[in-house]
Amino acid sequence: MTSQAPVKDMNTIRKLGIEVLTERLGPIGMIEFMHQFDSGYGDYTKERHEWLDNLSIEDISDALKH
Repeated sequence: MTSQAPVKDMNTIRKLGIEVLTERLGPIGMIEFMHQFDSGYGDYTKERHEWLDNLSIEDISDALKH
């Protein structure tokens, strides 16, 4: 029978998890793994409509000239 490890606080669990991931995957692999769980923020669809609805052909043309 295996003994269960004592419960740790979330900061300790996070730190140990990053250490294990870095050890097994390397620093770049750890970062790529962690990026899978970053859901971002905001409402992309709403924000996209806000800036697209206010953008004219003239605005685009002017931006391309600069």
